[in-house]
Amino acid sequence: MDFGLVLQTDPPASRVVSLMKRAERNGFRYGWTFDSAVLWQEPFVIYSQILANTRKLTVGPMVTNPGTRTWEVTASTFATLNDMFGNRTVCGIGRGDSAMRVAGRKPNTLARISEAMKVIRALGRGEEADLGGTVVRFPWIKPDARLPVWMAAYGPKALKMTGEEADGFILQLADLYLTEYMVKAVKDAAVAVGRDPSEVTICVAAPAYVTEDDSPEALAHARDQCRWFGGMVGNHVADLVAKYGAHSAQVPGELTDYIKARQGYDYSHHGRADNPDTAFVPDDIVDRFCLIGPPRKHIEKLNALRELGVDQFAVYDMHDAQEATIDAYGTQVIPAVNA
Repeated sequence: MDFGLVLQTDPPASRVVSLMKRAERNGFRYGWTFDSAVLWQEPFVIYSQILANTRKLTVGPMVTNPGTRTWEVTASTFATLNDMFGNRTVCGIGRGDSAMRVAGRKPNTLARISEAMKVIRALGRGEEADLGGTVVRFPWIKPDARLPVWMAAYGPKALKMTGEEADGFILQLADLYLTEYMVKAVKDAAVAVGRDPSEVTICVAAPAYVTEDDSPEALAHARDQCRWFGGMVGNHVADLVAKYGAHSAQVPGELTDYIKARQGYDYSHHGRADNPDTAFVPDDIVDRFCLIGPPRKHIEKLNALRELGVDQFAVYDMHDAQEATIDAYGTQVIPAVNA
């Protein structure tokens, strides 16, 4: 199993670079960041520094979207980084929940994501792409250029499209039942269009908080540090409930039932451990969606995720123990999982 580190690009950028260097030293192979131009610093600028200061780390956004940059600019940025550092990027893409909404726009449609994926991937690999009537190709790109495009999804249509079109699937939660359910939906969709389902890389991303023991006090603190994640997922889930209803056969209740007490969401606290809009998230959701507890608990759950077909676990490291989590994974968790 591969491991990734997910950060927000809060200033100073030097700290983001430092944490990514630490992650690579500890056996992480991927470095991911949020991408929301209003809330955080520009990630692609910081990627160049991460790549220059690491040897093998692959970097990318979790996730970018097709609405805040034109598609040829996105593709050119990835292709330039790949040309400079040797095909060490991956394009995670989605609706652009925070990036679009804080700028006063609606998240992108699936149709727009589909078209953007085709254009970005083709241009990033040195192929031609149609920009709405104008066919272009980067004349400077190397013959061996590549750019995998991974799609973030929860809902039935998005899962289907991921299996049909994307190189990878990003699932932002670590609940075992929902992982099995959604991975199956993606792989079934791949098979239905004649794809080899093993060609779709499965990446589960969720907060991880390593405690010294499983005492009630330690677990309570860990849950409070990771509760924000249930609020973030709930924000996406609210859109699904609005579309399909609270008790729909198309969306599992295990994903939607907990947001009944949700009263809104302030993006100024997006992805923050002190987010006041996440008090509605119950402890059992934190336990299901995240990885908390002593190292053996992380190892146990990661092994279960791997059995469900997960190729990468990406650690959301937004809490008060960033370095300690990276180090604990490097010394105890990753070696045990990949023994």
